[in-house]
Amino acid sequence: MIVTTAGGPMPQYPIESVDNALKVVLLLAERGELRLTDVSDYLGVASSSAHRMLAMLLYRGFVQQDPKTKIYTAGTALTKIAFSITRRLDFLAPLRPYLEKLSSTLDETVHLSMLDNTAVCFVDAIEGSKVARTASRVGMALPASTTASGKAMLAGLSLAEIEKLYPTEELVTLTDRSIKTKAGLLRELAQIRRRGYACSSEESEADVSSIAVAFPVREGLPHLAFSTAIPRPRMSPTDKRRIGEIVMGVVDDAAQLLKT
Repeated sequence: MIVTTAGGPMPQYPIESVDNALKVVLLLAERGELRLTDVSDYLGVASSSAHRMLAMLLYRGFVQQDPKTKIYTAGTALTKIAFSITRRLDFLAPLRPYLEKLSSTLDETVHLSMLDNTAVCFVDAIEGSKVARTASRVGMALPASTTASGKAMLAGLSLAEIEKLYPTEELVTLTDRSIKTKAGLLRELAQIRRRGYACSSEESEADVSSIAVAFPVREGLPHLAFSTAIPRPRMSPTDKRRIGEIVMGVVDDAAQLLKT
C-alpha cells in the first residue's frame, strides 16, 4: 500500500511523468527504501523508464543510492523539506524537554513521531550515548505497521478507521518479522490497548527492538508517540515491561502539558 492522499482535485491537464515521480517519492516515504524493480513494478513501466526517473530524482537530491546494494533511500532534498516542515510544528518545542527526560533516563535513542495515514514520520530524536546504539530516524517515514510507534498510534484508532486505512488484507513489510496481514495487525493492536505500550522486534530493521507509547488524541494535533529504539540483545522481556512503564510515565506527564 502507498499513501496517496490528494491535496486537491485532479488537474485538467495532468502531466504523467510528474505524477509518476511524485508517486515514487510517496512510495519511498512508505517503504523507506526502494529497488529499481519496485519502481518499475509499481508504476507498470519498463525498467529503463524507471531508471531514468530515479536518475533525475538522484540528480536533484530527492533520493540517494547505495553504490553496493543499488538500493535507493531518501536524499538530502527530502530531509531538508522534512526539517523545514518540522520546525514549524507547534508541539515540537514543548515536548522536547520530555524527550530529553526520556533520553537521560534510558540512555538509549528516543524518538517523537507522528502518524500520517499508514506511515509513521519521525520528527524529533535524541541518540543514546552508548557505543552500540540505534541511529536517529528523523526525516524518515516508514510503514506504521512495521514500527512500535506506528502500532501504538494505530491502536488509538477505531476499527472503522483501521479498515479505511487498510482496505486489503496484505500489508507492506520491511523484514520477514513485519506483520504481514490486517488480521495480524488487529490482534496486535488489541494487545497494545490492554498493555498500554507497543513493542517491535526487528520488524522494520534487523537487530533493533523498540517500545512506544502513543499520546492521547487531542483535537488540533496529529497522532503522536514517544518511542525508544534499542539494539535487540539489550531488550529482554523484563526490559520491555520496565521500559514500557517508563515511557508511559513520561507520556502521561507530557500529555498534561498538551492539555493547557
